Amino acid sequence: MIRITKEFSFEAAHALSGYEGPCSHIHGHSYRLFVTVEGTPCADPSSPVYGMVMDFRDLKRLVETEIISRLDHALILRRGTSEALASVAGRVVWVDYQPTCENMIVDFAERLRDKLPHGVTLHGLRLHETATSYAEITLP
Repeated sequence: MIRITKEFSFEAAHALSGYEGPCSHIHGHSYRLFVTVEGTPCADPSSPVYGMVMDFRDLKRLVETEIISRLDHALILRRGTSEALASVAGRVVWVDYQPTCENMIVDFAERLRDKLPHGVTLHGLRLHETATSYAEITLP
């Protein structure tokens, strides 16, 4: 098995509904997402993908479709948060969870896990909310 990782970045804002602290206010982050998949490289020397676990271009397309295009330059809010709070943003993404780094990474894993090619599995994700703070998940 070999693991490959691709890094992505997106800009988004969020607010933690009901939280007592500064994160209850709308604020933004420059997120960095690392997606790691694993599999056995193609062993057929006559194949154009000989030696690849997965084409990085295909991984990029998947992550862009499922995560980046949905969240980049959006305000992420928990469903049920005040509409007045959301009214200041042009683009709101409503989620069914508190939009913490930890909950977001679980959501991302669920969105990607079953959409990978046959023989390729999602090994893990790392989501940096700031340069020094991140959540990481490793999947069985």
